[in-house]
Amino acid sequence: MAAPISLAAIRQFKARYLPDLGLGFQNLLLHKLRSLLTMLGMIFGVAAVIAMLSIGAGARQQAMAFIEQLGVRNLIVEAHEANSWQDWQEARKTSPGLTLQDYRVIRATTPDVVASTPRKKFTPTKLLPKAQGDSPLIYGVEPSYLKIAGLRIVSGRFFDEEDAGSAANVAVLGEAARFALFPQQDPVGKYIKVNDQWLHVIGVAGPQMSSDGAIEGVSSQDLNNLIYVPLNCAMLRLEDNRSGFRDEIDGIYLQLASADDSPTVAEMVRGVLNVSHHGRSDFGILVPAELLAQQKRTQRVFNLVMVAIASISLLVGGIGIMNIMLANILERTREIGVRRAIGARRSDVVRQFLVEAVLISFVGGMLGIVLGMSMSKTIALLAGWSTVTSISSIVLSFAFSVSVGLIFGLYPAVKAAKLDPVEAIRYE
Repeated sequence: MAAPISLAAIRQFKARYLPDLGLGFQNLLLHKLRSLLTMLGMIFGVAAVIAMLSIGAGARQQAMAFIEQLGVRNLIVEAHEANSWQDWQEARKTSPGLTLQDYRVIRATTPDVVASTPRKKFTPTKLLPKAQGDSPLIYGVEPSYLKIAGLRIVSGRFFDEEDAGSAANVAVLGEAARFALFPQQDPVGKYIKVNDQWLHVIGVAGPQMSSDGAIEGVSSQDLNNLIYVPLNCAMLRLEDNRSGFRDEIDGIYLQLASADDSPTVAEMVRGVLNVSHHGRSDFGILVPAELLAQQKRTQRVFNLVMVAIASISLLVGGIGIMNIMLANILERTREIGVRRAIGARRSDVVRQFLVEAVLISFVGGMLGIVLGMSMSKTIALLAGWSTVTSISSIVLSFAFSVSVGLIFGLYPAVKAAKLDPVEAIRYE
């Protein structure tokens, strides 16, 4: 337990520092414009540090939330889509594409998988009611997708094993698909027509985050503009192969017992697919656990770079403080001489000028905090970016600004203390 501050120590602090603080404020107010111009480096430096860190923290929070939504215990196999019919034919000469057989082999060779589902997705050629905006994608999946993807059903229910086994004509709408098809109504219990099949809407899923292409390795897709149907329904009733070229399935979701097993299982899955696809890289494996670790490393580097760039403004501000303090010495040479002549020690003169330098950086830092927080909120409002202003960024930038004032004010303070009192009094 820390010892309580004694009354004598408080009196000593008041006697030693309060006069210098009062004199420092008096000198700042005496030259208001010059003091403000000197503070600008501190103000913009602190504001830049806070704004940069706020943008970085907001981007990191959004990316982390999306990766966690993907599931750190999940593995996602994605088929690479061919750009043309010719590319698809060329690929099929050596590889059968992603198939249900691949899925069955993976399940048989990876015992750590606790839940899994193939995925079949496509854009419907016909859709009623007509969507307002982009047409939703059809996702054909197994009922286990609800657990793997962490979907939250806000109305109705998700399809079950019985629906999946019978290829039932049922559908669950994502949030954006719900508003695109039934903007003013509750869709549960109503029907939609996909291609030539009527589907009974049995549920609505809650909102999900989308990557918007901001995360390397993750495709940009609106995860809310989806219609979920049983896999057998999508493959046997809905898909129209006459208008394009498609593999049997285009995705596989695997949920593992532990996120620590992700790298090992990913290599096993890659090995299985390399064999069945004859070494053709027509698939990708997304490992959210590795993405999470990579994102953390990237954000740490980003924060360091941003702080380093923004800190240049603080260093420029420190040089401005040193310049002004050196000018103050010339202006107040006689004052310094008089103080030394009536008994002031060199340490008293050093303390006086250091207090003034720190006051400039202190006030500039406070104004910079206000400006930085305002900038981050303005950026979030106008640019639509996610920003998070943390206490640590405020403390870091403010402490750095005060330290800069202390460091760059030290040389002028020592120089003032070394003036010869006799020569200083005679200075004109």
